[in-house]
Amino acid sequence: MHPNSAFEEYYQNIYRGRWQSLRESLLAPPASVAYGEGLARPYRLDYGSVLAALSLRFPQETMLPEETGGEILDACAAPGGKSLVIAGRMGSGLRLLANELSGERRRRLAAALDAHLDREKRRQVTVSGFDAAAAGGKKRDWGRFGAVLLDAPCSSERHVLADPGALAQWTPARPRFLAKRQWALLSAAFLLLKPGGSLVYATCALSLQENDGVAGRLLEKYGTLPAQTTGRVRLDPPGFPEGEETRYGRIILPDLSGGMGPMYVARFRKDPV
Repeated sequence: MHPNSAFEEYYQNIYRGRWQSLRESLLAPPASVAYGEGLARPYRLDYGSVLAALSLRFPQETMLPEETGGEILDACAAPGGKSLVIAGRMGSGLRLLANELSGERRRRLAAALDAHLDREKRRQVTVSGFDAAAAGGKKRDWGRFGAVLLDAPCSSERHVLADPGALAQWTPARPRFLAKRQWALLSAAFLLLKPGGSLVYATCALSLQENDGVAGRLLEKYGTLPAQTTGRVRLDPPGFPEGEETRYGRIILPDLSGGMGPMYVARFRKDPV
């Protein structure tokens, strides 16, 4: 008998006959790569995370030709792998705000940036510690960023399965609670995005509530009526072939991706009204 039958039943209902093989792959050591493009020294992370960060379109790819420079937000940046992928690709005219609410995780983030970026790149990256969900309430910051990556806090079932204590405490309320937080973060990220800008929403969750469920809410709220924003949202496919297509994005699962993931990615573009 499994130590948490509610956990097993929840994911069995989602993945049906695939759940056992998926579960086994989640318990195996994760696949990772030493990513080094544009870095002073490589950083090891899951290649699914690399693909999520590479999906972000930079401001020079989305702005009008006469516009230069731009600021990118990594809204929940710790431990830093995706920020490093972004920073490694940035030209001299771009800046990255790598944000992390937790003080302890923010210190880890800053240490990773210090260790893996050269001095010039490091000067282009600022570390901050604000609540990215609350930032949407500050109208003066609406439209500030040319691109936003939101790798949202999530159920992270791979870690839950590896931690007997976390597994024993898991209930179906967990993904419901996290989906509410993720929605607050994603809706704020959209408000912070410039018209024409690129928004990537990513999680390492298996739960549909936390993936397409949250992405769909963004399209439902801002897809047809701009409300008080300066634009409306539309889907912009993530741009990589790995993994499996979902209604709003792609999901990379370790049982069919050589141990990569889980990693869900949905990409959006904010079109002017």
